[in-house]
Amino acid sequence: MSRAIPRLVVAGTASGVGKTTATVAIARALRTRGLKVALFKCGPDYLDPTYHARAVAGTSHNLDGWMMGRDAVLSTFAAEAAGADVALIEGVMGLFDGASPTGEEGSTAEIAKWLEAPVALVVDASGMARSVAALVQGFAGFDPALRVAAVVCNQVGSRGHLDILRQAQAQVNRSLPVLGGLPRDEAQRFPERHLGLRTADEAALPEERLDHWGAQAEAWIGLDALLEIARGAPPLPAADAAATPSAAAGAQRGRARIGVAFDEAFHFYYADNLRRLEAAGAELVRFSPIRDARLPDVDALYLGGGYPEVHAERLAANAALRDEIRAFAARGGPIYAECGGLMYLTEAIRTLDGRAHPMVGLVPAEAVMCEKLQALGYVEVETQARTILGGAGLRFRGHQFRYSELRPSQRAAPPTEPPPAQAPSPPEQAPLPIEHAYSVRRRRGGQVSREGYRAGSVLASYVHAHWASNPLVPEGLVASAAAHRQERAR
Repeated sequence: MSRAIPRLVVAGTASGVGKTTATVAIARALRTRGLKVALFKCGPDYLDPTYHARAVAGTSHNLDGWMMGRDAVLSTFAAEAAGADVALIEGVMGLFDGASPTGEEGSTAEIAKWLEAPVALVVDASGMARSVAALVQGFAGFDPALRVAAVVCNQVGSRGHLDILRQAQAQVNRSLPVLGGLPRDEAQRFPERHLGLRTADEAALPEERLDHWGAQAEAWIGLDALLEIARGAPPLPAADAAATPSAAAGAQRGRARIGVAFDEAFHFYYADNLRRLEAAGAELVRFSPIRDARLPDVDALYLGGGYPEVHAERLAANAALRDEIRAFAARGGPIYAECGGLMYLTEAIRTLDGRAHPMVGLVPAEAVMCEKLQALGYVEVETQARTILGGAGLRFRGHQFRYSELRPSQRAAPPTEPPPAQAPSPPEQAPLPIEHAYSVRRRRGGQVSREGYRAGSVLASYVHAHWASNPLVPEGLVASAAAHRQERAR
């Protein structure tokens, strides 16, 4: 059996050309027309999907070729695009950029070919005229197995500028048209932070700004032509139900309750990971480390990534919840933490001004913010000991992107005291008193390091894992939560 799913990949010639703006604008315009739009993001990014979600009041799902594999990508896409009038898939970096400089693994092009989806190429056309045709022809001809079907020009100076771009491309290839663009509009840009775009909360992205970009897409882009291209995508084979995490959801409902930290400081979660926890029988209960004084009645905790350094003062001020989490760990409660969650579990977060903000204290180290990027890229993990995820030898894939590192703790002044004139220089790197539960191999370069910080029922790491790479991982976490629930009931 096969299914007709209208779909379009919104790719770019490079990072920063406006893929997210174009995707959000098109999605908002189509939703305003009354269409149901399913949204996806290629690669490991957590931030762009928050813009997608706001644009259509729904959930955006990541599709990552290296972390998930082909079967999980196809099954996730089929399950989440079911019933939609059109699916938009935003690319990552440039169209052909991925995990390798010599292959398509992990790239937008790989996902587009797996989905047999046409591509709309976003070009930053500022300062460009006839050269747009040369650029587009290079991308369109690079891989004959990939169909680049349309061009969307960003940063257009005027209607006249857009006409020049259309004419230049039409002279070279009329079958690959410029279907419009978006005008330069600095006042309506999406705000950025060191990880890229800011999370799309109401402060960063008010509804009026979403409506503005939707109206710009309606006025400047040939949406009917884009829809025709999307509807021309061939039918996809029916997904394997066994590969879809939601297919098993409810089979073991009620095995355990897992508290998921979710607020301004913690909100980096792959939707697929959460679905896999539910499929394994977990009920997910959100709580806020910033605002809640008590933990909910749960059997395990999942502390995802986010911006704990930005909200360090508020997290430090909530001593009641930090005490609750320490007590939960002392009772043997399973705690799984990633990146920002790991930082929260340390003794303190030291921000760039040199101030140390007290945190939970389960990981005997400080998380120190740095001016420069400390880690970036795909990694593969192998557990070196039994953890709350399962036995030793468990393998899964993930990604790192961080501006902090762990250092031996210092006795620092409370955050209420004036900060020093400059951040302290790094101390001599003595070994941290931590049991490393992971062996981590970098995808690029192959370097292996020890990571993953285990202490009793606590497991914390800088790795953002995608559990489609090994479905046993979420099942193991739910099993640990269920075992703790049984112990509590005795």
